[in-house]
Amino acid sequence: MKKTQLKKLSVEQLIEMTRTASAERWRAIEAGRPKDGNRMFDLLVAIRRELRMRGLDAQLQFLRLLDDPEPGIRCWAAVSVLEFAPSEGERVLAELAKLPDSLVGFSAELTLEQWKAGTFKPL
Repeated sequence: MKKTQLKKLSVEQLIEMTRTASAERWRAIEAGRPKDGNRMFDLLVAIRRELRMRGLDAQLQFLRLLDDPEPGIRCWAAVSVLEFAPSEGERVLAELAKLPDSLVGFSAELTLEQWKAGTFKPL
């Protein structure tokens, strides 16, 4: 999806696209389809940037995804809120990092380590 198309969508639609794309991304990664995972990652980054341009009220909508049952959705949301709601993001990443034998858990753990070390660079 092109950036101009994202601009036409409501915040609610962008959050729903985030939910769908982040779940699809992790399914693709776990199934060994990195191209599909990378395509979803690029879309997620574009959505996050669009919401950031719309301001804090739009970004706050990521908080609703922190309690989603899908770990991949919670992970993307937690990473997305670190800049403006660090305690909530850290809490979810710490929970996800405890998942046994999980790529999402591993990603959450690495992100949390980078965040605490001050080397995390938001996209």
